[in-house]
Amino acid sequence: MRQRLEALSQESRPQATARLLRRIAAVWLSLDELDVLRHAIETFNISPDAATQAFNHLISSLLAIVFEAADTAVDPDITRALVAIFHLMQGKELAGQERACGAFGFTLGHFDNAHRTLLNQLVDAQQRCFDTFVEFATPEALGTWQQSLSPRTLAGICQLRDIACQRSHHQTASGNTGNTLGETWYELTTLRIDTIKTVEDTLNTQLTALCHHKIVQAQAELEQTKAKPDRPLPAPCEQLLALHSTQPLGDLTANALNSPLSRSLLELTHAQSSRLQGLSDELENTRKALRERKLIERAKGLIMAHQSMSEEEAYRFLRKTSMDQSKSMADMAQSILDLSAMLQRKE
Repeated sequence: MRQRLEALSQESRPQATARLLRRIAAVWLSLDELDVLRHAIETFNISPDAATQAFNHLISSLLAIVFEAADTAVDPDITRALVAIFHLMQGKELAGQERACGAFGFTLGHFDNAHRTLLNQLVDAQQRCFDTFVEFATPEALGTWQQSLSPRTLAGICQLRDIACQRSHHQTASGNTGNTLGETWYELTTLRIDTIKTVEDTLNTQLTALCHHKIVQAQAELEQTKAKPDRPLPAPCEQLLALHSTQPLGDLTANALNSPLSRSLLELTHAQSSRLQGLSDELENTRKALRERKLIERAKGLIMAHQSMSEEEAYRFLRKTSMDQSKSMADMAQSILDLSAMLQRKE
């Protein structure tokens, strides 16, 4: 892991190095503390919730590196693939947290309000991650995702979620019944996480193939450029063509502008310009979606802190406020952040 992260820091472009190195430093710090954390778990000197929180912090740091890579990628196809993988990985991590929370409650024999609320929040957060994954995933990735999910496993997990959150008439029980529910819960949620991991591995393979394809394509274009003869080519511009339509040019210039070769070069230039503009627009749209998602997450955090709301309640509040004021969620989030900054300056 250290070797891979070190290679990442060396391969990154200068404009992305500082942020990536900060992320990598956070990961290294957490990795260095793993032995202490594991010893605390073995000696029962840490609670299950605190241990889970410590592991969550480490995994969040690792996920942040993936997000940073997606945020600084320059190729739209690779950016979309990284965004899809990031949200799938984040959803898988939340599924792991849900497994731990459910196992704790079922083994204990009941769910208190705090763990029941946490379980609901994890379910909602997973759904948002997987919805974003579906939005950015390729058709091949979506096919893998849909074929891998087991309806029977999902139905079993949903039934146990109902029991845990007391949305049905069942009640969690202590003793052998609680242990059986806990074992069933752990088995089903592990199957689901393993399935998500299989999809993730497939996406990583597809991303690697895409990167190799892009590299080969770039190398071929470079070789093609090198193979061209080192002599100036007649490349007329739009201004000369416009000038030719309003006043006569010299015979040599007019012939050059009207020659088949020159017309072909103009068409090639237009086609290449349109292609580059399309790639630039797609990349900008993807990055805009990422920036808006960041704003919404930051605003949601402020709402949770100042209004004592859960993550799901904060999200619903932000969405309703946006609809009431006829604003997009990103614009509403920016307004909330601006207002918060203004109030802090006054304080």
